Amino acid sequence: MGARYAFERRWGAELLATGGARFRLWAPALDKVSLVATESKRSEPMRRLDHGWFELATDLVEPGAGYAFELPNGMQVPDPAARAQVGDVHGPSLLLDPRLYDWRTGNWPGRPWEEAVIYELHPGTFTEAGTFAGVEEKLDDLVELGVTVVELMPVAQFSGNRGWGYDGVLLYAPHVTYGGPGALKALVDAAHARGLMVFLDVVYNHFGPDGNYLHTYAPDFFHPELHTPWGAAIAYDRAPVRAFFIENALYWIEEYRFDGLRLDAIDQIRDESKPTIVEEIALEVRKRITDRHVHLTTEDDRNVNYLHRRAAGSPQLYTGEWNDDFHHAAHVIATGESDGYYADYTIHPVVKLARALTEGYVYQGEASAFRDGSKRGQPSTDLPLTAFIDFLQNHDQAGNRACGERLASLAPPHVIDALTALLLLSPGIPLFFMGEEWGETRPFLFFTDFHGELGAKVREGRRNEFRKWRSFADPSARDRIPDPNAVSTFESSKLDWNKPNAAPYADRLEQVGRLLEIRRSEITPRLAELGSDNGRFLVANDHGLVVQWTLVDGSELKAFANLHDGEWSIVASVPQPFRAAGRLLYATAEDGESALQSGLLPQWSVMVRLVDGRAKRQPSP
Repeated sequence: MGARYAFERRWGAELLATGGARFRLWAPALDKVSLVATESKRSEPMRRLDHGWFELATDLVEPGAGYAFELPNGMQVPDPAARAQVGDVHGPSLLLDPRLYDWRTGNWPGRPWEEAVIYELHPGTFTEAGTFAGVEEKLDDLVELGVTVVELMPVAQFSGNRGWGYDGVLLYAPHVTYGGPGALKALVDAAHARGLMVFLDVVYNHFGPDGNYLHTYAPDFFHPELHTPWGAAIAYDRAPVRAFFIENALYWIEEYRFDGLRLDAIDQIRDESKPTIVEEIALEVRKRITDRHVHLTTEDDRNVNYLHRRAAGSPQLYTGEWNDDFHHAAHVIATGESDGYYADYTIHPVVKLARALTEGYVYQGEASAFRDGSKRGQPSTDLPLTAFIDFLQNHDQAGNRACGERLASLAPPHVIDALTALLLLSPGIPLFFMGEEWGETRPFLFFTDFHGELGAKVREGRRNEFRKWRSFADPSARDRIPDPNAVSTFESSKLDWNKPNAAPYADRLEQVGRLLEIRRSEITPRLAELGSDNGRFLVANDHGLVVQWTLVDGSELKAFANLHDGEWSIVASVPQPFRAAGRLLYATAEDGESALQSGLLPQWSVMVRLVDGRAKRQPSP
């Protein structure tokens, strides 16, 4: 028999060792609440405790059966902390015994952070099946590629059957459409058996617009006077609310054995508590999980640091942050686009990319024109480059485009090849978005499954988001933006798994695998406990780039990149100390040695060399 795990929460239903279950709900606006067994239709009143809590220990509901909470007006609502639902978000919850799942990999220790190569995927569109089981069937492909982390976009149950997951309303319940709790545990278990870590994207800044009943019985869960893009801010300063989110993070890590979490858009969390909810989640995880590697990451448009390290190099709070600056600079270089936030990267984009490669953030307190001149960011030179997750694409950068175009549809292959080499052979932690490894050209669109008035609002709201973009200034152009609620929008976003079997997709897949093998064998072993301030760069003529990183064993990793359409003379523009050769690891040109000897780097080419630390310490003959 393997290991079995259950994480006990203050919210929701917990099975009791003596039989029956304990049900708890925070409903400070109500004087009475009843528990209803939805199959037998029997009910029992819950006992009102202090501070708005209701509790009942009972055998009224059998494990595997449905239940709901009945309000004084007769309305029945699901458990906001339900482990699963019988059906959709408006129906009854399911009483589950989490210890029924028998883990084969209960002693999995995880993997150290420097080994991370992250592969972000959406469970519903990654395969034709659109399920956790479908993802499991493709794990061997990811292992063969060189991926070490599977990162799932949010899986908490949301309204309808189709969606990105960022409109979740039942944050403890894996969506039934994907296969529910058992299938998710089986996926994590299967990944661990193959040496893969699994991260989960979690959304703690808002609830979705359909299926959230907290306003009905716990209006104090929110601060109506504080506004976010999605409505009233969550009241993280209130103890029951705080517990809901802290325990949610621990629940996914302990009960589902996830190796890490990505906290979505923490810049939209309005919390002035000390410590903040973002800090306390990390503090609790670090305190409780000490027997295996667990990695916490953030998305934060402000470029604010939660990434500081202890003296030994381990993170105090968060392990890494998605680095939009790297993406934006690389995207401008690849496409020349200047709309929206890309406007901040159109001047000297190669310099900005170089800064991202050597310092992490590009904006470290500088004024942002896109943000009306306000300053953005904090200094990041005191952080290791492994604290930054770099990418050329992710779900946002494709799906938030009006027509969901991926980079393969926007830039030539040789341009993408050059930027991919820089991404994968630099010390930052690389992230792929599903299908990127073979150059998928199917779009990844924004899709939902809302109906009626809400569906119409989402459709029109989506189209109006682009009214300031030059290409969609005409209302008729905006009308051509795909309807998020159309089934066709969802279906067209699924990967085409036939492509990697044929050229040119198979060639790109092979090339990415080669780059990842070089990273695994030559770079990753030199990243453990990487310190700060270990990169420097030179940019010539706004297109020639040389970057040098000092790694933990004293080795010097050097990348030479020509990011334009003509040849670049290294000899004419790069001082000798930057040109020091070292061992050739990779070159996009057919003969990298000849390129270095001639001093001419072909258009859109990258050459990466390594001066081994041991060789540097040997005396000259």
